[in-house]
Amino acid sequence: MINNISKRRISESKELFIVAFLLVNSLSWWFFERQNIYVIYEEAIASLSQKVIVFGVQDLLIICSGIIGAFLSDRIKKLLILSLWMILGVFSSILMCLLPYLSLAHSILITFFCAISFGIGMPSCLGYFADLTTFENRASTAGLVFFIASAITPLTIMISISSTMLSLLAALIWRGIGLSMLGLLKKTSKDVTEKEKSRAFTLILTDKKFLLYLFPWFMFSLIYGFQKVILEKAIAADLYALLRVIQSIFGTSSAIISGPLCDKLGRKPVVIYGFVSLGIAYAAVSMAPNSLLALYFYSVIDGVSWGIFMVIFVLVLWGDLSSITLNSKEKYYAIGGIPFFLAEFTGFILKPHLQISVNAAFSIASFFLFLAVIPLMYAPETLPEKLIRRRELKEYVEKAKKIREKYEKEKD
Repeated sequence: MINNISKRRISESKELFIVAFLLVNSLSWWFFERQNIYVIYEEAIASLSQKVIVFGVQDLLIICSGIIGAFLSDRIKKLLILSLWMILGVFSSILMCLLPYLSLAHSILITFFCAISFGIGMPSCLGYFADLTTFENRASTAGLVFFIASAITPLTIMISISSTMLSLLAALIWRGIGLSMLGLLKKTSKDVTEKEKSRAFTLILTDKKFLLYLFPWFMFSLIYGFQKVILEKAIAADLYALLRVIQSIFGTSSAIISGPLCDKLGRKPVVIYGFVSLGIAYAAVSMAPNSLLALYFYSVIDGVSWGIFMVIFVLVLWGDLSSITLNSKEKYYAIGGIPFFLAEFTGFILKPHLQISVNAAFSIASFFLFLAVIPLMYAPETLPEKLIRRRELKEYVEKAKKIREKYEKEKD
């Protein structure tokens, strides 16, 4: 019997590794393709309004395809929808390699298809990830996933700058590796849990616990898209690029740290810390918009908060809430991911029209961040209380043992 339990644990660990790899592969693949699209259209499309339409529609297609994918997850087996998703990703990567040789209209259609091929399977992959993790290790594993995916991003930028075609081929090969890893999952896996009872999207959207977390995430995403546009317009391009690098470094680093903290302290206090610290950073910029020190401070805090929010709001929280309510994880993740892509869309829409000073923009942003914290004060902690108390008791016992050992040594 012990041997059977050991085999089952090894099998579950292998499944989790493969699904975590698929998440890393998918996120970094999209970073690859997104960067390629930016580079290609930077020269191909001169009009800012046309760029806004192209990139904005891509984000909307990711949102819509994610909702469709979550809807299909009630009717199609996980492995089947994941297989279709990865195959579409490989096929769209092949088509992306043709972009430099196609007309602008055909290129845009292919990039739209690429966005759909990314969005349609993400809720199922995230739902699978939530199935294979527990409350005790979900955030730590999510932090590692986001850390690795983000760490690959600088490589994608370097490759795309050096050679667009090389970058397109690299994205194709990387997505192909993901498809081959899915083949390993097919050979060893079975459905992780019995199919949850399907729940309509409207019922999830009326879930109070869900809304208390969704609203702050929505507010942050809109503010992030808004202030990014303001800052890009207000400062020199080289300084803005440097600030983005700082944000990226600290965001990647905070992901690996915030995950274990969420599993230890709970999700809610870590999220509140992120919002409060970000509000302070925004206030500093609003008071001293021309100060390099204030801008560097903002970049560090913004990066740390972004890493925290990506781990919690993209990978962890919706899995927690769906596990508590025993409802469709895919639908929770599909809705929970909307604010991130909606923020990108909003940023593109506002870019040509925003005419506001940096101090006024960041003052408004810090005010709305304060409003976003209010629902969090009433939101329930999704990490079970008994796990927090168990960890506290374990730490207390370990400290007591150390004190006792120290006392016995001194006595001898």
